[in-house]
Amino acid sequence: MADAPETTPALEAITATGVPHFVVRIEPARSAEEAAERQGIPLRALLRTIVVRRGDDDYLFVLVPAGRRFDWPKLRAHLGVTRMSLPDADEAHAVTGYVRYTITPFGSSRPWPVIADAAILNEPVVAIGGGAFGVNLHLSASDLVSALEAEVVDVTQPESEVPAPRT
Repeated sequence: MADAPETTPALEAITATGVPHFVVRIEPARSAEEAAERQGIPLRALLRTIVVRRGDDDYLFVLVPAGRRFDWPKLRAHLGVTRMSLPDADEAHAVTGYVRYTITPFGSSRPWPVIADAAILNEPVVAIGGGAFGVNLHLSASDLVSALEAEVVDVTQPESEVPAPRT
């Protein structure tokens, strides 16, 4: 991995927590399936970090396992809000310090709240981005939740349960 930096704010942040973890470097993948395969983990153990805007200068991170779909009604109900949105790539970069597809709560420029989907607790090891393309952190789901002080909530559904579009 010639292009991956030796360290990132995410790697420094997780090291500072003292939480046991492994750094796994891969060639950047074109899909979640390819990324999971290159890391030697099941697809469901690969976590995407979604930045959600609740209001002006009010964001949170939502950790979503690959193969599952973010469920807006579940998250709105949990947070007691009626409106939320996804920031564009520039806004997400401005509020996290990371470019799209490298975003992670570890080492973010601001410590936004974290919600982890409850499905991650079924995995002995999960993978989350390490703050650069091809850089990943592997750790236990319970250590991830603890290190990020994440709230564990059911906020997804399997992608197979997504209704097919009407034709």
